[in-house]
Amino acid sequence: MAVFAFIHGAGDVGWYWHLVEADLRARGHLTVAPDLPCEDDAAGLPEYADAVAEAIGDLPRPVVVAQSLGAFTAPLVCERLPVSLLVLVAPMIPAPGEAPADFWAHTAYEQEARVGFDDTVALFYQDVPPDLAAAALRRGRCQSEARMAEPSPFRAWPDVPTRVLICRDDRLLPVAFQHRVTRTRLSLTPDVLPGGHTPALSHPHQLSDHLTAYAAEYGIA
Repeated sequence: MAVFAFIHGAGDVGWYWHLVEADLRARGHLTVAPDLPCEDDAAGLPEYADAVAEAIGDLPRPVVVAQSLGAFTAPLVCERLPVSLLVLVAPMIPAPGEAPADFWAHTAYEQEARVGFDDTVALFYQDVPPDLAAAALRRGRCQSEARMAEPSPFRAWPDVPTRVLICRDDRLLPVAFQHRVTRTRLSLTPDVLPGGHTPALSHPHQLSDHLTAYAAEYGIA
């Protein structure tokens, strides 16, 4: 049995992971997926990490799985608790001391060829079943930008095995961009899932397969 702790992305909720959680629990694993205080102007990355650490509590050595902006919270969780494995999914991979607001300029994001999408569904949920996309939109929250310009307090990547999963048809973070950032920031080659930016809703079983395979690879399952 493994413990999986999930960190959602910007303006989202823990519900985002519910299909993956159900799949993993059916396989005998434990999961937690807290809501981060992302709409709170007083909360920044340390408070996001507090919410995850509180949800993990006394559960032993979790696999931490972070989506998109959640990748900025993940290293702080790894500094606070013993973590067995870190998995980043369609991530904004942070550099030590980087502010989330600086990620785009520091990674030369605007230089990547990408198609603009003004519609939220077309950008984030293009391959998600319509009922799930509608539910995600209803549950979504405003992401506070009040503290996104603050440098992250982590100063070195945590000494935790790390894997990266990117999405072949991601419209927010194009696959070539993700490959480049993963190589330059972590010296890793990412694995590739089908679909867009939100695979926990569009391809939950394939995502669960990757997570359980990683856990088995590192002797966690």
